[in-house]
Amino acid sequence: MKRIESTKNQQVKQWKKLLTKKEREQTGLFIIEGFHLVEEALKSGIEIVDIILDETKQLPPSWNAAHLPITLVTGDVMKAISDTETPQGIAAVCKQLKHDELDWSKAQVLLIDAVQDPGNVGTMIRTADAVGIDAVILGEGCVDVYNPKVIRATQGSLFHLPVIRGSLHEWVETFKEKGVSIYGTSLENGEDYRNVQPDGPFALLVGNEGSGVNKELLEQTTKNLYIPIYGQAESLNVAVATGILLYHLRG
Repeated sequence: MKRIESTKNQQVKQWKKLLTKKEREQTGLFIIEGFHLVEEALKSGIEIVDIILDETKQLPPSWNAAHLPITLVTGDVMKAISDTETPQGIAAVCKQLKHDELDWSKAQVLLIDAVQDPGNVGTMIRTADAVGIDAVILGEGCVDVYNPKVIRATQGSLFHLPVIRGSLHEWVETFKEKGVSIYGTSLENGEDYRNVQPDGPFALLVGNEGSGVNKELLEQTTKNLYIPIYGQAESLNVAVATGILLYHLRG
């Protein structure tokens, strides 16, 4: 078991770099914080490279972590690598996830177009997990799924279902070829979502908080849906709207 006291240690500098998207992409690693997320990572079987533990803390005896490298650090080191104001005293460096190919013709999938708020993206992943959706696909312009704020908002759901990055134009084409219904979200030429009867596999396409779904993508959908608003709010938060629609379409 290693011990690091200095925030200037080379390993600490490397951990801090994982808070940046560039370093995560170059190394294929990411960092998580907090007892709940580390426990979820352990349960999922994801490859953990290192557990970083504040020297004043202890691992729960129920954790199966004896086989993993553990580095003890001071409180100052933990603060230096943390993305939170009050670190819980534990973090882990993990390898980014790789996912097996799904049978997309039978899948129920959430497509996210250019949503940049990490809290919204994390909440949508968590909601998709709760609904039992098969996969989440993040299109261009979305915040990085391994952003620490996204990871915290997923509450561990990142480890429970495939979250894939790619071109939504290509994915929409794939679903059309498979005969999967594609539902966009739009007030313009949209239909009240309650008029749509769930019928198995589907892809739900939701979009940017300000500008909505790319119009070129909306032109390729089976149908575009909207959620009625009865009060004076201009719109629903994208994560809230996604939850309503996923639960309805899931049937």
